[in-house]
Amino acid sequence: MAKRLFLIYLLVEMAVMVALVATIGFGYTVLLLLASFVIGLALAGSQLNRHIRRLRTGLSGGLANPQSAVSDSVLVALGTVLVVIPGLASSIAGALLLLPPTRAAARPVLTGLVARRMPLIVAAPAGFGAPTGTAGYRHGAGDYIDGEVIDVNDVDPYRLPPKA
Repeated sequence: MAKRLFLIYLLVEMAVMVALVATIGFGYTVLLLLASFVIGLALAGSQLNRHIRRLRTGLSGGLANPQSAVSDSVLVALGTVLVVIPGLASSIAGALLLLPPTRAAARPVLTGLVARRMPLIVAAPAGFGAPTGTAGYRHGAGDYIDGEVIDVNDVDPYRLPPKA
């Protein structure tokens, strides 16, 4: 899976570079690549500082929705990584993830991906996780069933017909 994603990344970046070089020339393509990298890093730094402040206020109880703060932080981190990865397409995608309106649009997609990957966590009723069996019996709770295992052979192996 990782090899496929890397191959897709390479193909997209190469297609963007070839198209830009053919359209605006090599020098301007390099300048555009450097400009997108610098702008993306500046945007990433400001957004990281903003989210660190937001998470610190959230720890003291001033955050209304901690789930959105966590998902925004994940999207800011992803955007920062995409900005730092070399390539114009990844830098633009990372810069878009660093902008708050784009993050608001990407948040449901991230939530859907995480919800599909994570196992279902359900709140159990009180006492549902109580020890049962021997552990419950030792502590005075649960059922204890005393039993014996008997191995039964219906066929005597010594009286089988000889192999032909």
